[in-house]
Amino acid sequence: MMKYIAYIIILLFAVNSSFAQKDLSYFLPDSLEYDSSIPTPESVIGHQVGEWHVTHDKLVYYMKALADVSDRITIIETGKTYEDRPQLLLTITHPDNHSKIDEIKTEHKQLTDPSSSSNLDIAQMPSVVMMGFSIHGNEPSGSNASMLTAYYLAAAQGSDVEDKLKNVVVLLDPAFNPDGLNRFANWANMHKSENLVTDPNDREFNEVWPGGRTNHYWFDMNRDWLPVQLAESQNRIAQFHAWKPNILTDHHEMGTNSTFFFQPGIPERTHPITPQKNQDLTGQIGEYHARFLDRIGSLYYSKESFDDFYYGKGSTFPDVQGAIGILFEQASSRGHAQESVNGVLEFPFTIKNQFTASLSTLQAGYEMREELLGFQRDFYKNSVNMASEANEQAWVVSDQDASKLYRFAEMLDRHEIEVHKLAKSTNGFQTDNSYIIPTNQYQSRLIKAIFDVRTSFTDSLFYDVSAFNMGMSYNLDYKSLDKRNFNSDLLGEKFEASMRPEGSIIGGKSEYAYIMEWHDFYAPKALYKIQEAGIRTKVNTKEIVLKDGTTLAIGSILIPVKQQEQTPIQIYQIMEDAIDNSGVNIYSMKSGNTNGINLGSPAFESLNQPKIAMIIGDGISSYDAGEIWFLMDQHYEMPITKIDVNDFTRVDLSRYNVLIMPNGWGYGSIGSQKNKIQQWTQAGGTIIAYKSAAKWLSDQKLSKVKFAENKPDTTGYEAYEDLGNNRGAQVIGGAIFEVELDLSHPLTYGLKNERMPIFRNSTLFMEKSKNQYANPIRYTQSPLLNGYISEENAEKLKGTSAVTVSRVGGGKVISFTDNTNFRAFWYGTNRLLMNAVFYGQTISGRAGE
Repeated sequence: MMKYIAYIIILLFAVNSSFAQKDLSYFLPDSLEYDSSIPTPESVIGHQVGEWHVTHDKLVYYMKALADVSDRITIIETGKTYEDRPQLLLTITHPDNHSKIDEIKTEHKQLTDPSSSSNLDIAQMPSVVMMGFSIHGNEPSGSNASMLTAYYLAAAQGSDVEDKLKNVVVLLDPAFNPDGLNRFANWANMHKSENLVTDPNDREFNEVWPGGRTNHYWFDMNRDWLPVQLAESQNRIAQFHAWKPNILTDHHEMGTNSTFFFQPGIPERTHPITPQKNQDLTGQIGEYHARFLDRIGSLYYSKESFDDFYYGKGSTFPDVQGAIGILFEQASSRGHAQESVNGVLEFPFTIKNQFTASLSTLQAGYEMREELLGFQRDFYKNSVNMASEANEQAWVVSDQDASKLYRFAEMLDRHEIEVHKLAKSTNGFQTDNSYIIPTNQYQSRLIKAIFDVRTSFTDSLFYDVSAFNMGMSYNLDYKSLDKRNFNSDLLGEKFEASMRPEGSIIGGKSEYAYIMEWHDFYAPKALYKIQEAGIRTKVNTKEIVLKDGTTLAIGSILIPVKQQEQTPIQIYQIMEDAIDNSGVNIYSMKSGNTNGINLGSPAFESLNQPKIAMIIGDGISSYDAGEIWFLMDQHYEMPITKIDVNDFTRVDLSRYNVLIMPNGWGYGSIGSQKNKIQQWTQAGGTIIAYKSAAKWLSDQKLSKVKFAENKPDTTGYEAYEDLGNNRGAQVIGGAIFEVELDLSHPLTYGLKNERMPIFRNSTLFMEKSKNQYANPIRYTQSPLLNGYISEENAEKLKGTSAVTVSRVGGGKVISFTDNTNFRAFWYGTNRLLMNAVFYGQTISGRAGE
């Protein structure tokens, strides 16, 4: 018996010792000496790398401690996150380079200028490698490895290291997503046992909603490199363009049962605008990764997963910038140690792989330096040559919505794309509301990508969206100009961020009434501020024609001056404040005697201020909910109460008059509250339901919409090896389609064209209502504008409803089959949501199914 007990003790000791903390010798190459004056991670953060998940504050302290001591490192704060955490960028290179770093930076940027790049001696220039870690916060091995990378570059000694640092400038961002990283570190650390539990069922490996992947507003920031809508992205992109690195690494994690992936991805899934040379160089760099991972015995693979199609991802965005984007995907321990098909996966091992990939990248940047610099120079030379010969010599964009148009130009400007005011009217575009973008400039390939349209593909599977045309997402009028129609005389004043539209009160202070236009992007913000001040408002359902001939479209807002609690001067001041920093115009009315309807007409509907709640939590898409939260909070400064689905039973809905239900499968948990929801809606509430939420309401008979059955064809036989591809081909991963609008309907107020693009990434098909007034937005008979859809799904989609209104007593259920707020850059369709919020209350019950 004693022998058995002794055996158990020895076994337990062996198991626990296998999870013992790892010191630096576990990670670092043992062939080098390290400067003892450089602080180790443990000396600053208080624990060994991988023993705990590093929190962002400790990560910042360590990087600053290195910069304080090492003459190889300088550090800057590039900006702040939404939770006020600093974003850092370390410049790591030889001290001799630091003494002339501004000169190196300027000279490197000249590689993008064909007029001067031929004069550069690339044999004497260092390459630039940007290393970025953990843009998904719950993929933390990258940020934890960034400490090792920075320590190695600061402390490693020897002529080989010195020579690398003389020939490479490393730009190191230790945490692309500080808020998400900190959220996940707290989760993993608070559930760590002293004797590590490796069972995947343990709570340590199963985060609560929304998890640590996303930023503060629950955005996947790895999809924002091209749209640059988020503060973190804007700060990061500014540094990317300031340097134009030759290589950018993007360190991620994937499933626990995986190994390690590095690019290239699947060759057939590369965007056609990306030159083949880019993929060839990516493959060459991959040989370095393989060699370094072989040394430490790690399993890996390449070319079998992921793709390089959507330029909004960190590993793909550089491919249209003359650089090489490298995606690393490490199997995730999701905690400190977890069972996997490959044995127990320990957190330190995941960090070691990421650190090793950083070393292999450095080696590639060093040995391939001249080839990388030459490729970047040739990329921009070829781009300009292609642009000068192309049929499209410029793009003209226009919109009555000055703020939306400004936002589009601002996005281009962040990518150093030249945008000009249109100097002369041309091809139906007017100077007062149009910009022109010449294509013969150094970012010509990126311009081409932004306006790219393609509906045929060599491969029907996509890791991300198959369409991202920005002209469509902003719902702009746009047109390319060929050589016959373009000349430099069309280029007016160059766009600058300071050109933000300013609204005005036309006619000054009124003692009678004001009318506010609705077509500007910031009109909802202005209206909410006016209502929040306690001012009564109405919306017109028929056009108003002023005495001078000015026509105010339906959906304009009437603000009477009389019978308000505020004085005329107070109302005027409220109006001024409401339209500040917007393109919203307000007309001062001296009389109600206008042409057409008068201002006392019954065609004006009274409005109630929206009191908005949104259901979030388990089973609800945090992405979709976050996009709505971001829109309300950042753009419109409107409060939105976020109600966890698990708390719904105790919530008094009478506090709200609008309930938003984002896409998700988790509404079954509130099935017992069906009567509560129904009674609230019958009493006059407006439900705005997206996608699966709309389907759930339909299944519960809380709305009258019907969804078409979507059963796959199971006849015949298919090869087992084709299973994934055949099923994947039926997925609508993200494409752009055309819908037709009833412009007289409250849900379309502020829009001017009878057709518009809309984004779709689901296979939910909503049947048209028998009540022809209940479907104000419908797919056309040939709806595909851009991207991939199978022939079967294209046939199912045509003529279906994109939005259906159901009447429930005195209230409405407004069902959307598509995400109107996708990734914050679909400015063209988020107006549909805001119209539902403000005007859903005014929709006639007779116009509901």
